[in-house]
Amino acid sequence: MSLAYGLDFGTSNTVMAQSLGQGNSATLAFGSEPDILKGIATVLSFLDGGASRAPEPEVGPWAIRQFIEHAGDVRFIQSLKTFVASRQFKGTGVFGRPFDFEALMETLISKALDHLTVPLNPDGARLVVGRPVIFAGGAPDEVLAMARYRTALSRLGFGEILFVYEPVAAAFSFAQRLKSDATVLVADFGGGTTDYSLMRFSVDGGHVNATPLGRGGVGIAGDTFDYRIIDNVILPELGKGSTYRSMGKQLEMPPNLFSNFARWHLLSVFKTSDDYREMKKLLRWCDEPEKIELFIELVEEDQGYPLYKSVSDAKALLSSEDSAELRFEPLGKDFAVTIARDDFESWISEDLNRMNTALDATLADAGLADGDIDQVFLTGGTSFVPAVRRMFASRFGQEKLASGEEMSSIATGLAVIGAREDAAAWAVG
Repeated sequence: MSLAYGLDFGTSNTVMAQSLGQGNSATLAFGSEPDILKGIATVLSFLDGGASRAPEPEVGPWAIRQFIEHAGDVRFIQSLKTFVASRQFKGTGVFGRPFDFEALMETLISKALDHLTVPLNPDGARLVVGRPVIFAGGAPDEVLAMARYRTALSRLGFGEILFVYEPVAAAFSFAQRLKSDATVLVADFGGGTTDYSLMRFSVDGGHVNATPLGRGGVGIAGDTFDYRIIDNVILPELGKGSTYRSMGKQLEMPPNLFSNFARWHLLSVFKTSDDYREMKKLLRWCDEPEKIELFIELVEEDQGYPLYKSVSDAKALLSSEDSAELRFEPLGKDFAVTIARDDFESWISEDLNRMNTALDATLADAGLADGDIDQVFLTGGTSFVPAVRRMFASRFGQEKLASGEEMSSIATGLAVIGAREDAAAWAVG
C-alpha cells in the first residue's frame, strides 16, 4: 500500500494523520489560514433547508458556528461515538429526514475530509481507524458497533480499511521515542472510555518491533468527569432532589430525568422522548416549579453544547489551578460557582477507583506486575487531570511516566501502523 492514513474518530475530537515512511507520520490540518486546526470537535450540525432542500450538514467549528448563527434552525449532534454500540439508538430524525448511525457517521467524516487543508485522494489508500478496547455504554454491543463502523466508512472510497485498538496506536506513536527495549503501558483517556494496552517493544537498528501483551479498559473518562461537575453544581439548580405532589403524597422528581440532561450528548434524544413529555405534565404539581421551568427552557433552547463548554472549560482550569469558576449564563446572568479542586477530586474518586481496578485486571490478564512496566505513556485530554497522573505516579513511579501529543498520538500511531508491512497483523474486528 503506497499511502496510509490514520483516523482517530473520538468522542470529543477527530484527528487525521498521514504516513511519511520509515516509521514516521504527521497530523493533517483542517481549515484555511488563519484558522488552521490539527483536529476538530466531533460535532455535527444540520441547517434546516426547508421543504424543498435537504438539511445542510457541517462539522467541527463550522458546525458550532452554524449552530450559533442559526439558533432554532439547526439540529446539533454531539458525542456521536457514544451511540455506536447501543442497540437502543436506531437513528434520529433531522427536519423530517431519517438518519441512522451509519448515515450520521458517514456525513461527519466526509464533511471533515472536505475541510482538510490539503485534499486527499482515498482511492487506493489504506485507512487505519482507531476503536476503543471497551465501547462506551451500559451494555455495549461490540459486534453492532463494528458493523456500523464498517458500513459508514466503506462509503468513503478508501482502498482498504483496517481497525486497530486506540491505545495500541498510541503505543506505536510513543515507541518512536524509544532508544532501547521496553515494556510499555499505554493509558488512553478519551471522552467516553479509558483504554489500556500493554506492549513489548524491541529496537533493532532503528526499526521498532512490537509484541502485544494485553489490553483492557472501562467506560469511564472525560465525559464522566464532566457529568460529576454537572451533577453537583448544575442539576440542583434545575430541580434535582426537588419534589412534586401526587395522590396526596410528596415524591422526589425522577432522577433519570436529570441524568438525561447531564449527559449533554443525549439532550436532543431526550427532547423528543415520552419521559420529557411526562415531565412537562408534572410541572403544575412541582414544589419548586421555577427550577423545573428552567430545566424545560434549557432543553427547548438546546443549551447542551453551551453547558458542556462551560463545564469543560472549568474542568480544564482545575488541571492547573486549585479552583475554577463555572459560569453558565442561561441559569441567570450572575450565575457563578467556584469549584475547588479538592471537591472535584472527591466527586471523581469512585471513577478513579474503577479505572484503577480495570488496570489491575489488565495487568493480571497479561501476567504482569507493576514492577514489570518500564514506561507508562499517558495520552488523551483527561491525562491532564492531576488526580489521574497521581494515580499512575503512585503505582509506577513518577520517573516512568511520559506524555505528550495528547490529542494526536492515536492518529499518528494509526498512520505508522498503516505503512507497516505487517499492518494487517495489528487489525482487529
